[in-house]
Amino acid sequence: MRLWHYKLIPALPRQQLVSQWRELWAILGNIKKYGNPHHILVNKIMDYNPIHLAIYAKYVSEEMRKRGFKLNKTLTDFYDELESLHLGDSEEKMKGLLFNDWHNNRYLRQCYYNLQEKYDCGAISEEEWNRLLDYIMENGLFELARRLGNWSAL
Repeated sequence: MRLWHYKLIPALPRQQLVSQWRELWAILGNIKKYGNPHHILVNKIMDYNPIHLAIYAKYVSEEMRKRGFKLNKTLTDFYDELESLHLGDSEEKMKGLLFNDWHNNRYLRQCYYNLQEKYDCGAISEEEWNRLLDYIMENGLFELARRLGNWSAL
């Protein structure tokens, strides 16, 4: 279970984008069942106001719609389910950036390397990988991350 860095959502390969919507619903199901996401990579969600998760879900659903995917459950369904969990005041204004202490430059690099490994193993096509690299370069994500460490692959 993983929430890809929110800045990568527009460039995620097809499989990762589609899977992200399922992951969001699985996270909600686990919170309902266990009281938390029940997975080490996403338990951090509980440190944030639910509005972060709602906005993240909006980004994912909007990108899926842009690419012509049909959602089996709507964003409204997601919001209703999130609200039913009574996790906090989702009307509270978000402070700082989305998942500000989690979706930082370090996490951006971790997601990049995870996607690179999927490409290296053949799970991401060359076309999708090149589209991701172009997006990273065009949006200055490489420069941002480079200040904190070397992305030798780029």
